[in-house]
Amino acid sequence: QVQLVESGGGLVQAGGSLRVSCAASGQTFSIHDMAWFRQAPGKEREKVAAISWSGGTTYYADSVLGRFTMSRDIAKNTVNLQMNSLKPEDTAVYYCAANPNSGYYDYWGQGTQVTVSS
Repeated sequence: QVQLVESGGGLVQAGGSLRVSCAASGQTFSIHDMAWFRQAPGKEREKVAAISWSGGTTYYADSVLGRFTMSRDIAKNTVNLQMNSLKPEDTAVYYCAANPNSGYYDYWGQGTQVTVSS
């Protein structure tokens, strides 16, 4: 089992920056990759970024490419999502998720709200 706890988020004006973090605990040795998803009211959940736990290879959705940066700190079992040039359409609940090499994101955090005002 892996437990995930997000922190950060909040309210920011358009064009501003925020960072959300996710601390993993438990069987972290089993993690293959981690990702950030977001879900806005009335919209489907969207995968915005991912990072491989061992090699650090990253993935970004087109909607955030060039604005968001995902990083990991293996020693601290933490991943971060630095969000710059935020837009109102980035407003959503952001969730951290972990894939234990099952092909699925089996573990999820509780989510943290990010609100971008225009």
